[in-house]
Amino acid sequence: MSDINWEEILDKLETGEVRAAEPKGDRWEANREVKEAILASFSAGENTEYSGIYDGFVDKHNLPPRRFSADENVRLVPGGSSVRRGAYVAENVIIMPPAYVNVGGYVDEGSMIDSHALVGSCAQVGKNVHLSAGVQLGGVLEPVGLSPVVIEDDCFIGAGSVVVEGILVKKGAVIAPGVTLSKSIPVYDCVNEEVLGKGADIPERAVVVPGTRPMSGDWAQEQGLNVACPLIVKYRDADSDASLELEDALR
Repeated sequence: MSDINWEEILDKLETGEVRAAEPKGDRWEANREVKEAILASFSAGENTEYSGIYDGFVDKHNLPPRRFSADENVRLVPGGSSVRRGAYVAENVIIMPPAYVNVGGYVDEGSMIDSHALVGSCAQVGKNVHLSAGVQLGGVLEPVGLSPVVIEDDCFIGAGSVVVEGILVKKGAVIAPGVTLSKSIPVYDCVNEEVLGKGADIPERAVVVPGTRPMSGDWAQEQGLNVACPLIVKYRDADSDASLELEDALR
């Protein structure tokens, strides 16, 4: 990794010229070169004590928090939020405090990152997405070939939801508060009456709520035990769209 020009790649990540993952048809693929560059920047970095408004913090000297100017049209509201070096934030994005966008993260135009939300390393967030309070999008750096979490355009992710392990949430989907999506949890489509399987993509315009399913095994069934799972209970319609419109006044 010593030959990788990680500084150039981090610069291009911040301008959106390159991304940690890109769509390939109906799938997304990780950009190995980008992820390798991020890992190389960690190796090249040395812990340093920050000063000024970041006094008391210690991190790699080459991965400082980003600073924004008014002409970039990003609202980074005061109160403890941070966007790390190598992350992209587009115009008309609002970041409420405290929130964090890690290196390699991508947040597209018109999206809102609400309080206590995390956009993990290399996670991809599309246009006009709302990440509600406490949403956690997991980061994926290793293995370098593994695609990160992707939230496509026009999605609404409800408060306290967790999306990890490279899950893809497709355009217009709605994730209700408290849903957990990971590779180990099967998704049940109650509309089409099918099991999408563990770690399945969330289909376009699906409305997903937290549910439960019985545990396997005689003892677990005797105890009436259940485990959590996501349920698709409908697909968005005109009423759903109206209830999820972002207020222009907030911008």
